[in-house]
Amino acid sequence: MTAKLVQGYEVVIGFETHAQLSTKSKIFSRASVAFGAEPNTQACAVDMALPGTLPVMNMGAVERAIEFGLGVNAHIAERSIFARKNYFYPDLPKGYQISQFEIPVVQGGEVSFFLEVGKETVHKTVRLERAHLEEDAGKSLHEDFIGQSGIDLNRAGTPLLEIVTQPDMRSSEEAVAYAKELHKIVTWIGICDGNMQEGSFRCDANVSVRKPGAPLGTRREIKNLNSFKFMQQAIDYEVRWQIDQIEDGHTIEQATVLFDPDTGETRAMRTKEDAADYRYFPDPDLPPLVIGRDWVERVRSEMAELPRVMAERFVKDYALPEYDATQLTQSKAAAAYFEATAKACGQPKLASNWIMGEVSRRLNSGEVTFDSIPVSAAQLGALISRISDNTISNSAARQVFEGLWNGEGEVDAIIESKGLKQINDTGAIEAIIDEVLAANPKNVEEFKAGNAKALNGLVGPIMKASKGKANPAQVNELLMKKLS
Repeated sequence: MTAKLVQGYEVVIGFETHAQLSTKSKIFSRASVAFGAEPNTQACAVDMALPGTLPVMNMGAVERAIEFGLGVNAHIAERSIFARKNYFYPDLPKGYQISQFEIPVVQGGEVSFFLEVGKETVHKTVRLERAHLEEDAGKSLHEDFIGQSGIDLNRAGTPLLEIVTQPDMRSSEEAVAYAKELHKIVTWIGICDGNMQEGSFRCDANVSVRKPGAPLGTRREIKNLNSFKFMQQAIDYEVRWQIDQIEDGHTIEQATVLFDPDTGETRAMRTKEDAADYRYFPDPDLPPLVIGRDWVERVRSEMAELPRVMAERFVKDYALPEYDATQLTQSKAAAAYFEATAKACGQPKLASNWIMGEVSRRLNSGEVTFDSIPVSAAQLGALISRISDNTISNSAARQVFEGLWNGEGEVDAIIESKGLKQINDTGAIEAIIDEVLAANPKNVEEFKAGNAKALNGLVGPIMKASKGKANPAQVNELLMKKLS
């Protein structure tokens, strides 16, 4: 796929995502990670590195890192080490953060997804550089109305998996599609709840621009993007800002910036640090993390079927296009709904069409989810079966679906009560056709003279005379026979 150019510049984007791991306790202590507690009620002595305390590795966090590595086809390091990342910030009581630097636990991997580009559906793969375990810092609370700031250390020590990509994305659309796919993976395998509003899934976008073929430009990191909508807005603004700066003769300085959704602008927060600024060194209180192959294989055997594996199975077992299979595996609930529907009707492609069409349209309104959808998979399967056996037309099927959605009964009962059963009797359809042909001689003559559009002037009245119940395929077949 050719890179999209903005004002003659190529956009280059890489991501760093902090996924909060779904453990009940912190990464090096037994303190709770429950959200919403009163400030500083879930910070213990270990989280603050008070004298006499030692960190102890949370094995649940390690297992979740292994699961992620398996989920993205990465290498799980048999030996990785923890380091101290030194910097001062008011909400970092230790004066350093325990992280992984030289040897991360997850190395490489990739995330693939589909992207709509104009009228094309493009397959895109983003390479991962690494994913490493680390602890979160606390949180500074700024109370503007009293002119004071406070520190809440409840998050200090919360287990994070930082997922770092290669600079493979070339537009804000690609970046958002990647972030959504990554969000799907971590929530699907259950290592993160994905709640962006609560800070469980936080994305930082490294954005730079360059002329095609030139070396990579200087990047600016947009921190803590907590919605996909703001993510795209922030990247688009940052791209335009950098291009304007370069065009005006200025140079881009490496920096960390924040996005203000109220103004739609990014603003510099601080000069961006490099690894040397953090003075990394191995943490003397933590031994190397050793992961045996037997541990990895046990985790693999206990994992649920991964979305990419399930999508491949849908292509193989149900003869679905790859795009359909990928869309239907956006969530476990959607995949389960499809499989149940396909098995109920024996028409997997029709089931896919209905779920990606009418069902998705209803769900996108935001009123319900797959977990609370009022039309069961068995009911949708029964509806599709009635289309397949020519009991009802596609047009009538939409009326039946509306009845199912509103709880008006089962499929056959709705068809009967609304009088939607399709006319398949050849004799009855021929009688209607004869009446319409007799009443529209001009259209008949025009069609026989070579005007193909005149046929529409006959089909419409036939369907109207049958009150929409005539089988369209039979109507076309019988009509062409009579006209020939």
